[in-house]
Amino acid sequence: MISCIIRSSALYRGFATHAGPHATLPAVLHFKTGQSFFGRSFGAPKSIFGETVFSTSITSYTESMTDPSYRGQILVFTTPLIGNYGVPRNKTPVDSIDVGVVLESQNIQCSAVVVADVAEKFSHHSGVESLASWCHRSGVPGITGVDTRAITRLLRDQGTTLGRIAIGADASASRPTTDQYWDPTTENLVDQVSTRVPYELNTKGDVKIAVLDFGAKANILRSLVRRNAAVTVLPWNFDFDSIRDQYDGLFLSNGPGDPIHCIDAAMKLRRTLQEWNKPVFGICMGHQIIGMAAGLEAYRMTFGNRGHNQPVLALASSGSIKAGRVYVTSQNHQYALKLSDPFPQGWEPFFINCNDSSVEGIKSTVESGKKIWGVQFHPESAGGPLDTIEMFTDFVNECRAMKQRGVASMPADVSSVVGIQTPLH
Repeated sequence: MISCIIRSSALYRGFATHAGPHATLPAVLHFKTGQSFFGRSFGAPKSIFGETVFSTSITSYTESMTDPSYRGQILVFTTPLIGNYGVPRNKTPVDSIDVGVVLESQNIQCSAVVVADVAEKFSHHSGVESLASWCHRSGVPGITGVDTRAITRLLRDQGTTLGRIAIGADASASRPTTDQYWDPTTENLVDQVSTRVPYELNTKGDVKIAVLDFGAKANILRSLVRRNAAVTVLPWNFDFDSIRDQYDGLFLSNGPGDPIHCIDAAMKLRRTLQEWNKPVFGICMGHQIIGMAAGLEAYRMTFGNRGHNQPVLALASSGSIKAGRVYVTSQNHQYALKLSDPFPQGWEPFFINCNDSSVEGIKSTVESGKKIWGVQFHPESAGGPLDTIEMFTDFVNECRAMKQRGVASMPADVSSVVGIQTPLH
């Protein structure tokens, strides 16, 4: 009886949507260090070079793939089955709740994806296409049927490694010579993903915050506008000092690649931090830019941290963060700030990673009179844990409180530099 009811034409919709046939070709993942992994292709039938990294995230593959911090990278998912809930329609209104996209940017940002088993069927109320179809439409290749456990162990042993995915006829050709591998970190990837022109979000918000866009995830902007901030998104190398007094706070976003390519932004920020007394908050690349402006050195980690389960220990209390507590965080970075002793005057470590003891956050000291925070992890997650999401509330409330105390902003008149609301990346 139950079976008959479920399969009646009026009620039955099926339990999963078949992805449909997708052409598969022989594919191989080559590493510069000499190893090769053979499988079959999905997505775009083209070969690419990139930097091979892995993520331990067990969900939110769509958010990871659209995160601009993965620009130029071949993304290996350690979770065996990827694609089982498909891909949503990536469009929302632009208002006080949403910023134009469901995911973290308009497009796939990674160069390619590597999965053990790509799902041929997907099931989710918001799913509109399969992972394979999305990748094909976006011009992004993928490889499946490979042992991602072995690949991950290899990357854990030797660190992030340059690679090539060869598809079709290229898969049977000779492996690349070492000098043919392309290293994306030699390029200014931030300049590739940052907005070209300023734009505004939630213009009726009660506190004005400027965002320097090094490759901002959409959920960073959502987290600001949903706290009633009026947000102006600026190019990564914009001269913020020329308009700084029009704003109640400054936010520095995440972004891809080597922070040394953004040294110009760090030097501009140094002047801002010295002369400006309003709140400043940075995440990921933004955290590294703040650190370099403060006099700290950034370095390339052997492995980097990518996943949704990175524990960090708070070394100081600030707002919702309590010293001595461990927070579980979402992370995606290859570079970090060096822990120096002594720390630059007016600064102190804020968080430290419980696994590798790398610096996970810095902040201005109480004695400095400044309100500046930087964290290596992503409080906004998307996906991942929300242990530290209230750091956005702390930041916006501090901007609001300082505005009310009389550190007033000038009336905003940025018509000459700010465009209409535009989609991300």
